Amino acid sequence: MTRANLEHIIRAAATIADDGDILVVGSQSILGQFPDADPRLLVSMEADVYPRNRPERSDLIDGSIGEGSPFESVFGYYAHGVDASTSVLPPGWEERLILVSNENTRFFRGWCLEVHDLAIAKLVAGREKDLAFVRVLACGGYVDRATLAARLERTGLPADSRRIVSGRIDASASTPAPGYDGPAED
Repeated sequence: MTRANLEHIIRAAATIADDGDILVVGSQSILGQFPDADPRLLVSMEADVYPRNRPERSDLIDGSIGEGSPFESVFGYYAHGVDASTSVLPPGWEERLILVSNENTRFFRGWCLEVHDLAIAKLVAGREKDLAFVRVLACGGYVDRATLAARLERTGLPADSRRIVSGRIDASASTPAPGYDGPAED
């Protein structure tokens, strides 16, 4: 996915949901902070989104421009309508969102996760594709280990879960990420 693709999804999702604020919470939220991110981070053709003020309209987005839709057939990428429970995020994540709003979004506002918050969500999910994504972030210098540890500590995760995720942080910094073929979907 490219930044222009994401901007198109923001524009379409905002129009469909009749909500000028769209949250982008999946892997492609990296495009908010890093429009020219490492190509290994941009392999997904899906953006996980939901309307900030009308989250109940996520299904409309999914049905209109989601997987298998004419939108995907025409453009080769799509939106996955999700909700706030999709990701475990550290406190304060909403204050750190990265704004994407320009002519290509028709000045609708796309709010993308800050890279450390995105990494925490991926580390908590813990699927191999998520861990590979975080290894690329770590090896590419996109994330700082101390910031990740501090954000993890402030999550509401139980101590046992925090220990597991802390081990994943350590592993991501020490395991190379060659050829990451990325998530097929978020």
